[in-house]
Amino acid sequence: MAEKIRYSDAELQEFKALILEKLEKAQRDYEMLKSNIMNANDTADTSPTFKVLEEGANTLGKESAAQLANRQLLFINKLKAALVRIENKTYGICRETGKLIPKERLRVVPHATLSIDAKNKGKR
Repeated sequence: MAEKIRYSDAELQEFKALILEKLEKAQRDYEMLKSNIMNANDTADTSPTFKVLEEGANTLGKESAAQLANRQLLFINKLKAALVRIENKTYGICRETGKLIPKERLRVVPHATLSIDAKNKGKR
């Protein structure tokens, strides 16, 4: 039996549904993070002694939220790129080996572009 060179249209649609579901959740999470950054608690109503501490904590919180938002945006972009690969029928093909990435991996990391073997070789 010849080795499969790409996933079938039905399999691609299954992955597309999974990616769209993850994309919707990721976009909701991103909007929530963005909202948290924009609506950080104001310290105007606290005493001067605690105001400095609260402002420092708020700044740290904003920075953490901004980092999380940036990571979330990167994840969203990777999911969108995976949707493009589905449309091009190149989804699930390892960019290093040219072989199919196992379905199990794609279900866990739907934006993967490398098989586990190729990823591990790159770490060495």
